[in-house]
Order: sequence, then C-alpha cells, then structure tokens
Amino acid sequence: MELRHLRYFVAVAETGSLTVAAERRLHTSQPSLSRQIKDLEDQVGADLLIRSARGVTLTEAGKVFFDHARLALSQVDAAIEAARKAAQPSKQHFALGFLTGQEMTWLPEAMHILRAELPNIDVTVSSDYSPDLAEAVVRGKLDLAFLRAEPDYDLVYHSVIREPLVVLMPSDHRLVSRDKIRPKDLIGEPFIGMGNKATVLRAVIDDYLERSGIDITPEQVVDNPAMVMSLVASTRGLTLIPAYMQKLMPWSVVSRPLIGEPPTIDLTVGYSKSNPSPILKMFLSHLDDLIARVSKPKP
Repeated sequence: MELRHLRYFVAVAETGSLTVAAERRLHTSQPSLSRQIKDLEDQVGADLLIRSARGVTLTEAGKVFFDHARLALSQVDAAIEAARKAAQPSKQHFALGFLTGQEMTWLPEAMHILRAELPNIDVTVSSDYSPDLAEAVVRGKLDLAFLRAEPDYDLVYHSVIREPLVVLMPSDHRLVSRDKIRPKDLIGEPFIGMGNKATVLRAVIDDYLERSGIDITPEQVVDNPAMVMSLVASTRGLTLIPAYMQKLMPWSVVSRPLIGEPPTIDLTVGYSKSNPSPILKMFLSHLDDLIARVSKPKP
C-alpha cells in the first residue's frame, strides 16, 4: 500500500464520485483511478466503496478506513512541513489563516503582536473556508487560524469574539423599513441556507429557527460570502449571516438585527497542541491583548 492509494481513496470519498475525483482533484483518468481503488480494496481485504450510477458511497469498512486514511495523510503532510521548516532554521516561518472576511478586522492587530519579530520571521497570510483552515492547521500548513470551532478536527480552540447573526435582504425589500426583524417575518420568504463548508454556522441557524418554531426549507444553499450576497440580491431571498459580513456588503443588500436575543456564533483561534513553534507560543501569550484591542470601541 502506498500513499497515493490513500490520497486517491480520500479524494473519491470526499467528492463522492470517481469521475470528479479523477478530473478535478487528481488529474488522472477515471479508469486508472478505478484500478487504483480496486488495488487498495484488494490489499485491505474489504470493499470500501459502493458504486452506483449516481456516484459512490462508503461501505461501513470504507467509513472506518476513511477516518484513518485522512489522519495518516495529515500526519505525513505535517511531517513534511516540519522537515521543511527544520531545513531553514535561520529564519522562522509563521503562517496565519483567516475565515474569509475576518482578516479585515483581525490581521492588523495580529501583525501588531508580531511587530517585534517581523525582522526575524516570514509571515504568510491566507483566507479560506473554516473547515479548510482547520485541515491546514492539522496538516501543519498553518500555525494558527481564525475560524469556527470545527468539531471534526483535533485542535485547541479559544474563542476571541461572539457575534450575533443578522438578517440579510435586498436593499429594496419590504422589510427594510423595520428596525428589527421577527423570526416569523422569515416565513414565506425565499431563504438561502448555508452549505457544507459552513457546517457550524448552518447548525446555529437551524437551531435558532427550530427554537423559534420556524420551519423553512432553503431554496438555495451556498458557502461563499460573496455568493450569499449575490443570491440575496438576485433572488430577493433572505438569509442569516454573522454580523462581521456587514463590512463586505455591496449597496444591493442591507442587514437588520433580529428582535429579542439573536443567535450568536463564536470566532475562535485554532492551533495544534503539538506545534512547537515559539512564535505561536508568543502569539498565544498575547491573545487577551489582541481581543482587547479589537473589542475596544473605535473613536
């Protein structure tokens, strides 16, 4: 069994399709990928996938194998990253990740903490979906990320802010005239839900609607913040978003707070407890100062 077998299997499991995994993730032919998966199943001694016209699903054995395969690949990637860092000891590297849009608030203050170290370290910054950030931290590609507390990843999380959710709507919607929106105002309106890349946010929204006695089936689901706003403007739908996204809104959409106690979602910093980086240790020691600086009212 080789690492490529694990990478091929994980790609198929995550995409749910041999064709999609072959063409978009692995850049190989579908027949070649099928042979590799069959070789893997022969070595394992069990069927890992159920193949059908609509794609592939994991067998019970496949589900167990998938968890271990993904962990093994994460450990390999972390080992590679650690070796690369060790090969260049003269200048340390510190990689920060941000949930898309949050860098506008948190990056300046993060750089303030790192300012004394900047002559001696290389800092890289990226933004992405929260689960992808978590995976990058697990694999050692990021030292620390500002993200949601993703339950499927073994990371240490510290909450830095708790944000309310607000209602996003077209700028000429009939509800714009209201100062606050009641949960029942959402009934009968096209609703845009969150997709698979926003599982934590989706769970918060679903819980709030259930507690409010509101049964809504989303007409669209989306992951990307920019796409959320585009769909709200183009379909005249409504959705619930974290308050920070108000900084990204174009003129075509507006937000309104929810009446009563709104649902909230935590932004956290996540890191691996096995990361030995002294820069990470220093950064975490200033975390309270970072939170205080961001929370301080602006003049």
